[in-house]
Amino acid sequence: MRRFLTIGLLIACACSACHSGDARGPQGAVVSRPGDALTFAVIGDYGDSGRRERAVAELVAGWNPEIVITLGDNNYPHGEASTIDANVGQYYHRFIAPYHGRYGPGADVNRFFPCPGNHDWGTGNLDAYLDYFELPGNERYYTFTWGPVDFFALDSDDHEPDGVDATSAQARWLESALAASHAPWKVVYLHHPPYSSGPHGPERSAEWPYHAWGADVVMSGHDHIYERIERPDGLYFVNGLGGSRQRYPIEEAVEGSALRFNARQGAMRVEATPTSMRFTFITARDEIVDTRTLTHEPADAGGPPPTAAAQASPSSMRK
Repeated sequence: MRRFLTIGLLIACACSACHSGDARGPQGAVVSRPGDALTFAVIGDYGDSGRRERAVAELVAGWNPEIVITLGDNNYPHGEASTIDANVGQYYHRFIAPYHGRYGPGADVNRFFPCPGNHDWGTGNLDAYLDYFELPGNERYYTFTWGPVDFFALDSDDHEPDGVDATSAQARWLESALAASHAPWKVVYLHHPPYSSGPHGPERSAEWPYHAWGADVVMSGHDHIYERIERPDGLYFVNGLGGSRQRYPIEEAVEGSALRFNARQGAMRVEATPTSMRFTFITARDEIVDTRTLTHEPADAGGPPPTAAAQASPSSMRK
């Protein structure tokens, strides 16, 4: 969140994290809360004020997650300052810090970690988003630690000044940040899906070697469907049913597509321990659509990251 700062702080910021994707926020804070367990929620394509978003937000609140991450499109239709509080704070203010909106108290510490989508860039800049949220790094892409998970939020929109393909400055930052991580789990999330069976389809510029660089899972939105994709290189999710008024059709299945769903809005609940991470997609009617679990043996202190194994539970609501 950008604020009027002293000249000295502005100069210090310009020389450090404000122009990189490291773990430091605009005021130099590092978001690092390691621990042995974490429950977090994942919502995508949600920021479209109304009954659908409210239903998903109430579902999420009922889980009492420690944090919420978003997969972009936080502020329909054009990412404007005049709509962001109604689209985000109205439903999630209890997770946001500092919160300066009009819908009630915020959190004591920030527990809401979005990534930008194309609608957040809708005015041609990201000003409303950057003014509203206070996030690590340059606030467009960043990393943080919570519980046994290192998170890596990316900006996949073409407006991103550090680039969006696998040779970009942003990609080089991610490769380095993943290599430096010793967390049991590494979650990468972005808006545009590297692979998807929705109408937007795969975003070629987002097809980076995430798993070869050390990611355990890659989560994205943009297509307003839910999909679990099991590719030879690793696990991907598309999760764009967080509250938008539109749900998209499912088109020809991409390679590795294991489950596809578009009947209702919903969100993902993820439960992580040092040796397991369980992903569950649940509709706003509290119906379980899909469950997927990754497991691995504990890593030796300071040793290489462990190799994950997988377990999946088929859904009776599979489409």
